[in-house]
Amino acid sequence: MVNLPPTFSPLYRQIKSLMIKALESGEWRPSQAIPSEQELAVRFQVSQGTVRKAIDELAADNLLVRRQGKGTFVASHADPRALFRFLRLTPLNGEIVALKSEPLDCWRAKAGPEAARNLGIELSASIIIVRRVLKHDDKPIVVDEIYLPGEVFTGLNIEMLRDWQGSIYGLFESRFGVRMLHAREKIRAVSADRSVAETLGVAEGTPLLSVERVACTYGDKPVEWRRGLYSTADHYYLNELS
Repeated sequence: MVNLPPTFSPLYRQIKSLMIKALESGEWRPSQAIPSEQELAVRFQVSQGTVRKAIDELAADNLLVRRQGKGTFVASHADPRALFRFLRLTPLNGEIVALKSEPLDCWRAKAGPEAARNLGIELSASIIIVRRVLKHDDKPIVVDEIYLPGEVFTGLNIEMLRDWQGSIYGLFESRFGVRMLHAREKIRAVSADRSVAETLGVAEGTPLLSVERVACTYGDKPVEWRRGLYSTADHYYLNELS
């Protein structure tokens, strides 16, 4: 029997924790199939039913993806279905479309109090700041300012961002081994200042949606702090609650 630390959690939750450790260590990579339920049951010396319950929760947490007739795979930001998990801006006609990312700038800086607090790093620690615009049909919809811990994203630069084809989270996963697992957002209404109004092509003072996000990887470790301003003249923010 596998040696588990003393705990009052159900056995399947303990197996889930062990599987998360395997994911975090890179034993199972994004888009890779994990061992079968039978193989995992043998590995952890538990029943297949216990393994199945652990996998069910990992799938509900968007860490694993079940594919009928093919098996269970590690979730990846490269999966087209993941594109809309963290960006919920939808055209008024309800059509789901991918927004085109246009990087504007990328530079290194030292973390101020707000960045240090949100990223869980030391004051004045190295950070990378990315500024970009998201477009729909060549029309600017979102202007983002993204703050990243420098030691995690060593080597990230504007050329890499411009050359990448896909979501920025796909880039973080592929090049830096960082998976964004969940995020906390704060949303409020603001008015466009002159600089943002010029970038989004709207009048100064236009109402915008301000979305501030802290995204975390394994162990609830924050690895991104983002401040975005959304033009909602032709779009709305969609969030499904359950």
